[in-house]
Amino acid sequence: MPNTRYMVLSNPLVPFAIGVIAVVLLLVWLKLPAFVGLILAAMAIGIATPELAFETVPEALAEAFGETMIDIGIPILMAAIIGKCLMDSGAAERVVRAFLSITGEGNSEYALLGSSYVLSIPVFFDNVFYLLAPLGRSMKARTGVKYSLYISVLASGALATHMLVPPTPGPLAAAGSLGVDLGLAILIGSMVALPASLLGGIVYGTFLHNRVDFPLRDAMGSTPESLEEKAETPVEQLPGLIESSLPIALPVVLIASATIADALADQELIPEEGAIVQFTTFVGDANFALTAAALVAAYTFYRLEVQDRELFNEELTEALKSGGNIIAITAAGGTFGAMLAEAGVGEYIAEGLAALGISLLIAGWLIAAVIRVAQGSATVAILTGAAIMAPLLGTLTVNPVYMLMAVGCGGMIAPWYNDSGFWIISEVAGITQAETFQTYSASATIMSVSGLLVVLVMSTIFPLV
Repeated sequence: MPNTRYMVLSNPLVPFAIGVIAVVLLLVWLKLPAFVGLILAAMAIGIATPELAFETVPEALAEAFGETMIDIGIPILMAAIIGKCLMDSGAAERVVRAFLSITGEGNSEYALLGSSYVLSIPVFFDNVFYLLAPLGRSMKARTGVKYSLYISVLASGALATHMLVPPTPGPLAAAGSLGVDLGLAILIGSMVALPASLLGGIVYGTFLHNRVDFPLRDAMGSTPESLEEKAETPVEQLPGLIESSLPIALPVVLIASATIADALADQELIPEEGAIVQFTTFVGDANFALTAAALVAAYTFYRLEVQDRELFNEELTEALKSGGNIIAITAAGGTFGAMLAEAGVGEYIAEGLAALGISLLIAGWLIAAVIRVAQGSATVAILTGAAIMAPLLGTLTVNPVYMLMAVGCGGMIAPWYNDSGFWIISEVAGITQAETFQTYSASATIMSVSGLLVVLVMSTIFPLV
């Protein structure tokens, strides 16, 4: 039962407004550390939420923080080790040179876009950015330009397939809710994701780069000076391409194996409780996969750079300190979003939009978009949007796959302070909050709107009914 002391706050828009005002005042005006500002803003939302008794707010806050930590703690710490070792061993520089030999320095952004686009199908968006951000930083160190473009393409490629192409969990579960054939979802999702990522990554990123480029700052345990030094190293002094690529490829293969095994089990091609599923579930968990990758990256770093156990320990400890800061900020962002979800902001707005009687595809996009902005999680946005729209599919005049795409595009829009991915990109890439808005937030919004337009055009020309 709602706490009667707060009946005046019964409209979920009130805690939402309080949270927005608090986070802007604390982070933008007072310029408090992101972790402190987000926790205080999340607490303000909890206090203003009638469904939470006043005395339980601190406990609910801690639980939300802990739940986020469970998901991100080990992967981020291991990603910090991977990033440190890839960059300081020269492995990231070696991979960059391999990309540039194919695309040329003038088109290096296409290599990063293609990599993030493909890798994010079996791997979570956050993990893809952990793995590829060191390559973007090395490219910036080598070319001296295009860092704003590199960040835009990495974020765009990963976000597009993460939201639109099964077997990524969000679109996979939403496809089940909407009764969409998975093969068709993969085909149409890829067709919508490609132009959206090109517009949000290449076109917008180039527009942004022509007006502003970001400096290379300390991040993930590496300095700009160390990266620039590696950029001048002769290729024969760098680790081999296979060894350099292994910390990136290994977790992708392991995580993808779990995804493939689950899909085969769903089709009853292998036993659901069999040894194959059990093994791939273990090795394909992000905690194990990134730990294995960190060990491989650390071996290369030790072999080529330090060869002294005490110094090696000190270097990895510095990387873990960097990862700990990222974890704290990211978990605080997740807590802020969880408090908004506790207030029921997304559901309240979604129900209002569903009653407006607008085009079903546009309604699905709007509902997911509002949920995304209100509570931060893109996955929650697509799942909630699909659940709300599923009962209305009987009146849809096109294939339900287009509703899946519309909801997925809506879930991309306008990531901000309540999105853990916002803080991951800011901290891992070493960019400011304003620069994160200029790259990730702007690119995601462009992709969301352009993706909806692609869906509307495709559904008109190829209704697939």
